[in-house]
Amino acid sequence: MNRIIKYLIKHKNKLLVGTISMLVVIAADLCIPYMQKEFLDSGIIKGNHTVITYTIAGILLMSLIKATFGYCKEYFYDLISSDVHEDIKNDLFKHLQKLEFEYYDGMNTGELMSRIGEDAENIWQTIGYGLRLFVENIIYFVFSTIILFSLNWQLTLACIIVMIPIGVIEVKLEKIFGSCYEKISDKTAEINTTAQENIAGVRLVKAFAREKYEISKLLKMNREYYDLNMEQGKAIGKYFPPIEFLTNLSLIIMITLGGYLVMKDKITLGILVAFSGYIWNLIWPMRMLGELTDMISRTSASAKKIFNIIDRLPEIKSDAHCFTPENIKGDIEFRNVYFKYNNENVLKDISIKIPSGSTVAIMGTTGSGKSTLMNLIGRHYDVCSGEILIDGVNLKDYNLKSLRGNMSIVPQESFLFSDTILNNITFSNNNASFEEVKNAATLSCCINFIENLPEGFDTEIGERGIGLSGGQKQRISIARALVRQAPIMILDDATSALDMETEHRLLQNLKGKTKTSTTFIIAHRISAVKDADIIIYLENGEIKESGTHKELLDRKGAYYNIYCQQFKDFSDKEKEVV
Repeated sequence: MNRIIKYLIKHKNKLLVGTISMLVVIAADLCIPYMQKEFLDSGIIKGNHTVITYTIAGILLMSLIKATFGYCKEYFYDLISSDVHEDIKNDLFKHLQKLEFEYYDGMNTGELMSRIGEDAENIWQTIGYGLRLFVENIIYFVFSTIILFSLNWQLTLACIIVMIPIGVIEVKLEKIFGSCYEKISDKTAEINTTAQENIAGVRLVKAFAREKYEISKLLKMNREYYDLNMEQGKAIGKYFPPIEFLTNLSLIIMITLGGYLVMKDKITLGILVAFSGYIWNLIWPMRMLGELTDMISRTSASAKKIFNIIDRLPEIKSDAHCFTPENIKGDIEFRNVYFKYNNENVLKDISIKIPSGSTVAIMGTTGSGKSTLMNLIGRHYDVCSGEILIDGVNLKDYNLKSLRGNMSIVPQESFLFSDTILNNITFSNNNASFEEVKNAATLSCCINFIENLPEGFDTEIGERGIGLSGGQKQRISIARALVRQAPIMILDDATSALDMETEHRLLQNLKGKTKTSTTFIIAHRISAVKDADIIIYLENGEIKESGTHKELLDRKGAYYNIYCQQFKDFSDKEKEVV
């Protein structure tokens, strides 16, 4: 809760206005029972019409003050809770943007959505309602107790003694609720993850007719979630009735003992009526303790989850005195680079020099480390040993924003946002002109199908580009990379979904364009890599071969074997013709 208080302090002016309004309402509320006492004792019983007039006018005035400042109190506390809710969501989302790939490798999307959704909402509700009510009830309880003791200490003491066990019950409740909400929060994240994955993969589920299995899986989680909530419900059912009974018992004692004292002329009828008004300022806080404990426990669990993420420092970040060049030339060198993932060697002793403007093709078996090698260039992962230099400067010395701002990537899995095609292409460069967008679309061979769409570049595409073919998504992703005009460009298996003819046209278009950039092409087809300046063949995380297309064919190694396999049918046809 200390962390949440720090957020509240940021909005201290609004908090001050809301708190002053709350105090005015409390003061007005505390005046009314005393006015009722004077109305009865000095007005009705003694027949003083002036007192009657003034007390009625006073009660009306206090009611008007309560209504006016009550509105201000509710408004400003709601405003503060919304501000804090916004701040926490912003801070959480900003922090998530700073975290490296490795964090997301072990984190589910559904869990993160729970943190930025339900957990942030819990904090919002508590600040807007629970925190205000908690402070308000403490003030009511303290001042009402003082006034009650001044009216009659014996009657007050008798009522308060009955309420002591309520405090013991609340301590037990807080522990039970705290444990419950930890589990409920985790289970909510698990359900959200399952639902998110199922909705995202609904086509696969239907393709394999696995609807029944997925439904039963969610039903099982829902049952566990239900059981956790029932555990909380049982605690409420067990402890809330005693709280209700003890507060009512306090009221019964007040009526019984108070009536006896009136009959014995120990106190006046007006004091008993005032006592009745003030005692409710003790009863309601005690009754609300259960609900407030419930709310605060939920918020504490949610805040813990959120701040655990915010406190997780990014392992990859820019140094305080990092190198921030305006432009990068694109000379890249790997020096004895090793990389481990989950304690397994992924890359071993990678050493190669790549002059700027070169086209580098990377081939290799599945899992040989091709994509990992490219992720190291953008410093999405850090090398375990060795170093990578760009323009002679160690990668770790670069400002991350500057480094990645000089790179353009087409990832292995084409990702498009639920937006227009134009906005998806200009995602990499908001300042790109429409002519530059069209030129990039032309080079990536997607201009024709885009212009044939009803709304052209303004066509809205569904989530992850639903409705587009794999090849169309890849070509839009390539256009997005080209429009950035970065000195380093990475195409990670970017043409795998294209037919041979389209791939050939696209690669021919890129030939002249890529000469201004150091370009990396990860591919499995010889046709996509044969024109590269340098071809690297990876195997088990090591560079097995490197050279030009002709040099590698002459060596008759792994690259040559792939060439023979891919062009075997063509060679057989040539022999048949001969």
